[in-house]
Amino acid sequence: MLTSIALLIALTLAPPTIVIDPGHPSEVSSGAKVHNGTTEVHVAWSVAQRLATLLRAHGYRVVLTKPNEGTRVTNADRARIANAARAALVVRLHCDDGADSGFAIYRADRQGRIDGHTGPSPAVIRASAEAAESLHVSMAQVLAVKLHDGGVRPDVKTGVGEQQGALTGSVLSEVPVVLIEMVSLTNAHDASFIKSPEGESLMAQALAHGEDRYVPAGNAPRTE
Repeated sequence: MLTSIALLIALTLAPPTIVIDPGHPSEVSSGAKVHNGTTEVHVAWSVAQRLATLLRAHGYRVVLTKPNEGTRVTNADRARIANAARAALVVRLHCDDGADSGFAIYRADRQGRIDGHTGPSPAVIRASAEAAESLHVSMAQVLAVKLHDGGVRPDVKTGVGEQQGALTGSVLSEVPVVLIEMVSLTNAHDASFIKSPEGESLMAQALAHGEDRYVPAGNAPRTE
């Protein structure tokens, strides 16, 4: 049995855990509607696979919230998986289908309420804001001239967030969490970019660099 000191050392030396949450299918949507030749559920899964490979190479422990593209997982269960993993950060991958173009990063800036539960905590709100800014810096650098930069936005700028005060994945989270709208699939340029292997790879690199910036791991490249 580990002594308390040995346990503390083991936890200190353990690699940071990143939870990647590829959006859909969930109780909200299947994510399977086709826009410009692809779907949100496919793009999110494909980028998640590339991102997981990069993060593992950088020394992170990576947990995905589902085992394959078509597995349905509720947003509440996705949050429970991240909480159980004691994630240093949860990155929720999605694609927009509205009039916007480019990428945007969402995070809770206040507490929300769902099914009698209020959250996230003030500490998680602060940490999520820091993570969102770190990701934005890296995404803006890596994706410059490739995609429109939609910046960092509060959860309340989404339909669900406006109703609840924050997105379900934020309300139920006990760890820092951000949601990335990587592209707008209804925009032909965005869809063409993310459907290409080069676009997928650049998106994964941008996300990995942002996570390296927020919570560096042993093999992570230095970020300025």
